[in-house]
Amino acid sequence: MAAALHDPRQGYYARRIRGVGQRGDFTTTPALSSALGKAIAAWADQALQAEGCRDLIELGPGEGSLAETVLKNLPWHRRLRIRLHLVETSEPLREKQQALLGSKVRWHSSIEEALRACGGKACLYSNEFADAFPVRRFRKTPETWEELHLLPDYEQWSPAAELPDSSLFDRPWSDGQIVEVHQSYQDWLTGIFTHWQQGRLLTIDYGAIDSGLYRRQPGGSLRAYFHHQHLSGSEVWARPGHQDLTADINFSDLIQWSQPQAELVSLIPQSEFLASFVDPNDPADRYAADPAGPGSAFMCLDQRRIR
Repeated sequence: MAAALHDPRQGYYARRIRGVGQRGDFTTTPALSSALGKAIAAWADQALQAEGCRDLIELGPGEGSLAETVLKNLPWHRRLRIRLHLVETSEPLREKQQALLGSKVRWHSSIEEALRACGGKACLYSNEFADAFPVRRFRKTPETWEELHLLPDYEQWSPAAELPDSSLFDRPWSDGQIVEVHQSYQDWLTGIFTHWQQGRLLTIDYGAIDSGLYRRQPGGSLRAYFHHQHLSGSEVWARPGHQDLTADINFSDLIQWSQPQAELVSLIPQSEFLASFVDPNDPADRYAADPAGPGSAFMCLDQRRIR
């Protein structure tokens, strides 16, 4: 998954992604509705003031439309003082961001670089960022857990030599249930706490707490998107480097992995996060906040760095 998405020469995000929205393989809430950008702007205004920060960092900014909406909807006095940083490793996407945003923001190739530029004091936000981190896949058996090992020509399940740190293994799953653990994101969190000293972290992504994951998903949540087709099973391994790969986020793990460096401020569904910013006459806004759709599929996790 790491090679298929992030290989510097042939990875999907590094070289092959064509765009986000109708022109790409998938779309995101900011590509459909401005409500998310407005809500994040309100969160950023409050968080920056409460934490005494000047710098705002977006992780995985796509084509830059979310950053543009956030900047546009900040209060004028905040907009004059703020420094917005984008962390982007994809050259094709960075080019799109630069064409859209010009000199309004600063670019960085890693979160560590961005945090050093901020002196470790910043508020960070992301939308559909954590789900693109590589996962480990495990399958429940009557006796133990098996782990998937994927090779170029075939896949193999073998007894897991060890289990990663995850609340999923404490749940009473049925035999055959497949689960995914974003251990690479845990490693990423461990890394940022070395450089991040003050501020807030807003993580928006699809998923749930551990008890709500994998409802009617015995085969797990790992999937691919190619020309807006939702692909599963063996199709996930097809076309490496030419399609997006993603898996649902276990927010119980994100909270657990952040302790004791960060404390929970709130964990709410997207419908609640967007409630004050939805135009009832805008179908895209209503869709983004629909509790029967993205409004409940996406969660918004707000955390504060403990000084």
